[in-house]
Amino acid sequence: MTPVQTPTTDARSRPEVSRSPKIEIDEIRGKYLSVTSYKRDGAGVATPVWFATEGERLLVMTDEGSGKVKRIRRNPYVTIAPCSARGRARSEPIPAHAVLLPASETEEKKRLIARKYRFDLLFVRPIRALQALFHPERSHEETVILAISLVSF
Repeated sequence: MTPVQTPTTDARSRPEVSRSPKIEIDEIRGKYLSVTSYKRDGAGVATPVWFATEGERLLVMTDEGSGKVKRIRRNPYVTIAPCSARGRARSEPIPAHAVLLPASETEEKKRLIARKYRFDLLFVRPIRALQALFHPERSHEETVILAISLVSF
């Protein structure tokens, strides 16, 4: 009988990244962050997202039904890198660990992210409202906050 492979024992579930010098959360700047989460087969899926910094972690807002949330629930190991709006990485990937915050913390963290992107939201909110009109089945998705912490070697 073969042992069951879990995210912590399966080598494919941990990202392959080169060891880089110690990086602090404060050094990660910019408007966009590429978050690469991993599928069951070990293939990475990079997604550019907005983020905010809070203490020793990065906060990312996303829909509960998104693919990245499903992948992170299964395997919390991710890699992150500052990137362009289209997702082109501007540095080497950094290993990190992502967790979903409880619903009780969501509103406070949403305000923190909205404060950083207040001018961008002037354009995005009307577009999201139009999307909700044309896709009513998606309008009831809950927003979740991912807290991303750097992994130390």
